Amino acid sequence: MLKSPHNSADKKRQTTCILTSETVSVAVAVPIAGAYDYLQSKGTLQAAVAGQSAAGISRGTIVTVPFGGRLVTGIVMGAGAGGVAPEKLKAIHAVAPLPTLNEAFISFIERVAAWTLAPIGAVAKMVLSQPQALQRPPQTTLFTPAKIMPDGVRITPARQQVLDVLGDAGAMTAAELARIANVGSGVISAMAKADMLTAMQVSADRPPPPPQTDRPSLTLTGEQQAAADIMVAACGTGFHPFLLDGVTGSGKTEVYFEAVKAVLDAGKQVLILLPEIALSSGWRSRFARRFGVAPVEWHSDIGNSQKRKAWRYVLSGEAKLVVGARSALFLPFSNLGLIIVDEEHEHAYKQEDQTIYQARDMAVVRAHIQKCPIILASATPSLESWVNAGKTGETPRYQHIGLPNRIKGAALPAMSAIDLRQTPPERGRWLAPPLVEAIATRLAAGEQSLLFLNRRGYAPLTLCGSCGHKLVCPNCDSWMVAHKLSGQLRCHHCGHQTRPSNHCSACGQDDTMQACGPGVERLAEEVLWRFPDARFAVLSSDTVGTPKAADAFIQSVIEGDVDIIIGTQMVAKGHHFPNLTLVGVVDADLGLAGGDLRAAERTFQMLSQVAGRAGRESRPGEAMLQTLDPENQVLTCLLEGKRDAFLAMEAHARSLAGMPPFGQLAALILSSHDEKRLHATLRRLDQSRPHFTGVDIFGPAIAPIGFLKGRHRGRLLIRTDRSVDIQGILRDWLADFKPDSGVKLHIDIDPYNFL
Repeated sequence: MLKSPHNSADKKRQTTCILTSETVSVAVAVPIAGAYDYLQSKGTLQAAVAGQSAAGISRGTIVTVPFGGRLVTGIVMGAGAGGVAPEKLKAIHAVAPLPTLNEAFISFIERVAAWTLAPIGAVAKMVLSQPQALQRPPQTTLFTPAKIMPDGVRITPARQQVLDVLGDAGAMTAAELARIANVGSGVISAMAKADMLTAMQVSADRPPPPPQTDRPSLTLTGEQQAAADIMVAACGTGFHPFLLDGVTGSGKTEVYFEAVKAVLDAGKQVLILLPEIALSSGWRSRFARRFGVAPVEWHSDIGNSQKRKAWRYVLSGEAKLVVGARSALFLPFSNLGLIIVDEEHEHAYKQEDQTIYQARDMAVVRAHIQKCPIILASATPSLESWVNAGKTGETPRYQHIGLPNRIKGAALPAMSAIDLRQTPPERGRWLAPPLVEAIATRLAAGEQSLLFLNRRGYAPLTLCGSCGHKLVCPNCDSWMVAHKLSGQLRCHHCGHQTRPSNHCSACGQDDTMQACGPGVERLAEEVLWRFPDARFAVLSSDTVGTPKAADAFIQSVIEGDVDIIIGTQMVAKGHHFPNLTLVGVVDADLGLAGGDLRAAERTFQMLSQVAGRAGRESRPGEAMLQTLDPENQVLTCLLEGKRDAFLAMEAHARSLAGMPPFGQLAALILSSHDEKRLHATLRRLDQSRPHFTGVDIFGPAIAPIGFLKGRHRGRLLIRTDRSVDIQGILRDWLADFKPDSGVKLHIDIDPYNFL
């Protein structure tokens, strides 16, 4: 086999016609750069030359090939690069019994690899993530009446009943037939043995029921209907990107459901991305009410069998609508007609390990290649989408559609700040008197309250009161977080856990270890102390980690079984609690510290979203923000309802600094178990740095978390003007660079995580 470049213009222009060359280029599902040449088998090559496309190999064919002493799957990207005698190449082992991946999808795979600088094998691995889906599905036996009854067979009443049932229902399994005909299984076996029944092997899987688009929908407001009409008109007319910008509770979901209906009626497929699909039971319920069936789901909490069937039915076109997390973007849709990215601002769309990509941005790329509309929906749009919608004076790339009002006559919640310098909580407590009073008022009125603190566990730090020693993870430069409910100390970066002890390992003193700062568990303790008769529940990934648990939690809130919700960022994921009228943000300053490029934007979005959980029905809502810095511009814009002013301020600051979306960033992250080797590699990388106008390279420097998951880490940050080909610069710079043994290099285009 011969390594060949996957991103050449010649490869990109190839079509899905049968390849008649002796060799083909295969992107193997292994995270390595470049595609590899393989021989076509004599049978497939002869069939291709003869024009027998069913047996020939084309661009997009899924194959099994020998690689590194084992068999791996891969995707044929085109004709081989040549340059090596065919007798020195290995042959394709097998062709998967599946339809060919279409040209638009193959082009998308190439674009993702080229943009992220990820090995094309890593992208192919994401596409071919379900090995079982590439094999023949489980089979079952169906019985039908023989076309000609054998001579001399006796038709008993039981046998006649079987034949009558099959005459009405068609082919059936033996178990179904015996049950419906009310006969024993022996009757079926005897009839098959006597050739009265014909057995045939078919797939045991059943395609998902299609959404019912003729069901009545909710009556839209005039504002909603106008927005829906614009998007529906664009369906089927090529690439059209929309930013659906609606305040919390404005009914964005029902609006884009109208576009979904139009695309389904046209016979095309729909992909909907959600940031936390496993926890979005409210969304699933709305979909089922609108379309009569549950959507096909794709996320980490569904089993392999369900994924296998979803993957195959997406490829065959029988799965008409899929809702999923970011990885659903790499499903092999055969006839994609619409992509929707709900809560498009969410940072959960950024994949931070293995192949590093921003699913929202790659969704726009896929829609462009697929020539279909894409809807980016949010109440707090990302600055990137805001700029692309032309809101900062740039040429608009997206069409902006606004929904500035809530439905059902609901008003946005009133917002106020609690200055903790003026009205602090009692010592050892975390809720200030004004917030405590507001909660008590809601309890008396039979209304629900939500306390938001984006910090899991009981306390973020445990230290010795005698010597000040802090408990730190042995694998990371991070504190161990106390989790009182489970009786553990956990690292939230690597997952290391241990049992807490009151003995200080540094000074040897006993009973000196103290928990510092609050997490949601500690907040729950205070709620129990202040409101002993109130029913409360904690919503975090530690307490609600599965779709079933999330459904039960949300239903209990809706049914009024919870008076006070205590939650992390999970509570801001689009939940609709009709009786919730108060949101209390325990620490509004939490996300503003540090040098994160998007810290202000992320904090504004998070606080806006969580505040938007209040007052979504007829009862007015209120959001109260506890802060030590009420004059902070992020908070003042939030409190005064000046979202657009905040975005303009943020855009101006980023523009002056040449930061995204007005410039480009890339991070080179190196890690190693050996600190000396890491530093040696960093020095060599620094010495080879290029010098271009419009390109700034910062570092190398040790990462803020310099030791993570047992590896030492360093990084360089590259900033370029928007007109610069940042991928080209990095590709040329790193083409001949080889890290020292044991040192890993990761490239992050447009980094979100600066730790």
